Amino acid sequence: MLSRSFIIVAAVLVALLVAAGGLFAFDHSRADRIADGVRIAGVDVGGLSRAQATARIERRVLAPLDRAVVVDHGRSSWRLSAREAHVSADVRGMVDEAVARSRDGGLLERSVRTVTGEAMDVDVAARVGFSRPAVVRLLDRVRRGIERKPRDARVGFSPAGVRRVAGHDGLAVRASELHRAIRAAIVSPTATRRFVARTRHVVPKVGDGDLERRYDTVLVVNRGSFRLKLYKRLVLARTFRIAVGRAGRETPAGLYSVQNKAENPAWYVPDSEWAGKLAGKVIPADDPTNPIKARWMGIYDGAGIHGTDADDSIGTAASQGCIRMRIPDVVELYDDVPVGASVYIA
Repeated sequence: MLSRSFIIVAAVLVALLVAAGGLFAFDHSRADRIADGVRIAGVDVGGLSRAQATARIERRVLAPLDRAVVVDHGRSSWRLSAREAHVSADVRGMVDEAVARSRDGGLLERSVRTVTGEAMDVDVAARVGFSRPAVVRLLDRVRRGIERKPRDARVGFSPAGVRRVAGHDGLAVRASELHRAIRAAIVSPTATRRFVARTRHVVPKVGDGDLERRYDTVLVVNRGSFRLKLYKRLVLARTFRIAVGRAGRETPAGLYSVQNKAENPAWYVPDSEWAGKLAGKVIPADDPTNPIKARWMGIYDGAGIHGTDADDSIGTAASQGCIRMRIPDVVELYDDVPVGASVYIA
């Protein structure tokens, strides 16, 4: 006969096997059920079967993702639909992960959690895809609708004189900030999908206050009225009568600057046909045949502003292209005009 101790051990083993089998069967029966405390994209799916969790995620995660992204600025709005953005969610993959995470731990650990009602703390991240180029195209549309380039302040030149043309600030969308916000929201079922495009002002390189410094001295030559105007810090300081180039040797029109200056200069005669026998020669300052008297301010290609003793030519087109002034006038002007000063000839 079997000993009493053997019978007891055998009975215990049988009981343990029966219990283990029951525990295994119990655990297997919950293989398709998600553990308490498991969430998908913040949505509680604890205690649900795979099919139930799928239905809930489609309703609570997938459906909100179908809303359009809208960007507002003032009265304007730009939209990006979920279809344009190719928004998609891997619902099956998220539910599969939630089920798999519910099986974390051994058989005994899972069974104890179930019996005691201990909840897990698991949040499965949303698996959402979208077209990044579509978001960039939305940002491009927003920027085209809002942004403007800064405009530098400048000086307008005309035969009448100079005038200030005010600049203005540009406007730029804070595109990187908006881009990050949209990319974060487009994959979240709970995030807002409406944004305000924030902007920043872009200061021009040349502001209104820079003009006086840049145009400290400006000369405006009106060939038709035989007038030369001197502007200091864009304010008219003096007006002088002048002579300009004769027909065929016109004083060149355009915007130039003073290239060089000289007192009582020699005359370097241009090697031109009109100069005759003097072509290519240098006429000293004290030579009576030197037409450049007292001062010289070179402008462009041999043309410049200089004094003349032919006072009767003032108010006419009489020179070979230069701008003539009476000697007292050119001496006065000379000290007020630095090299680099703007010269506008109309």
